[in-house]
Amino acid sequence: MLQPREAGGQVPGQRFIDPEVLTRIDNLELVARNVVDGFISGLHRSPLLGMTMDFAEHRAYMPGDDVRRIDWRLYARTDRLYVKQFEADTNANLHLVLDVSRSMDYGSGAVTKLAYAKFLAASLAYLSRRQRDRIGLITFDNDIVDVIPTSIRHFERVLHMLDQVEVGGASEYHHPLEKIAEQLRRRSLVVLISDLYETPERLLKAINQLNYRGNDLIVFHLLDPLELSLDLGAATSVEDLESGINLPIASEQFRERYRQLVQEHQTELERRFGANQIDYIFADISQPLDRTLFRYLSDRARQNRVR
Repeated sequence: MLQPREAGGQVPGQRFIDPEVLTRIDNLELVARNVVDGFISGLHRSPLLGMTMDFAEHRAYMPGDDVRRIDWRLYARTDRLYVKQFEADTNANLHLVLDVSRSMDYGSGAVTKLAYAKFLAASLAYLSRRQRDRIGLITFDNDIVDVIPTSIRHFERVLHMLDQVEVGGASEYHHPLEKIAEQLRRRSLVVLISDLYETPERLLKAINQLNYRGNDLIVFHLLDPLELSLDLGAATSVEDLESGINLPIASEQFRERYRQLVQEHQTELERRFGANQIDYIFADISQPLDRTLFRYLSDRARQNRVR
């Protein structure tokens, strides 16, 4: 969100991709495939494999099914072969909700928050397509900008919209998220990707509108490393990208207080979202995207065991 003005440990078996490398790939589907295929490869070498799958129902065994999923206890009672189906096997609705407000256009390196968000959304869409889920995309700033309804056939449309996304106006959460909540007619997995520049109280009130009707809500909080540290070298002021206000940052005491406030903001968001059964994933956009996805899976697995 801040534009400077100048004054005068890896998981075994997983390959992490630097976000700067992804910017050189001029094809979102290829970006998503590179990230997710490497991510899935890492999972197959990880103890987390399968931990997020909750049992849903049985179905009759068919030739070619994985024999490890046969319910042998049910076979002993019925003399028929049935396999266990899990939630990950059933078609679900995935709504990707992407913040395209002006503050998302900031990046101190090769990747802006919006570019990272597009990579993340494309990767989640690709992962969902592998599971034959229905995929949709909604972009917003201070209002809804574009909508693609969920469908099993909308993967290419979602990627095309992501590729065409442009930065919008100032951010506002309550009004657009209220309108989005009204459009969610059936239980869905809702993924919100944003830099969350709002007070925790207002954010929770706005985002909780999506948290009804049994929706499963995940929030990815993206920030640039300089937004975390305010380590701007010789810069003596910063410009708020949404308001245009220029703020002095000459004092190291100011920078230290700023870092403290950012940390408090993250901690309070995590606490409030957790208390409302909303999954919160923080991501420094200088970090590899597949590491963010793996951390997401790890948190989901841990929380599913608790819930």
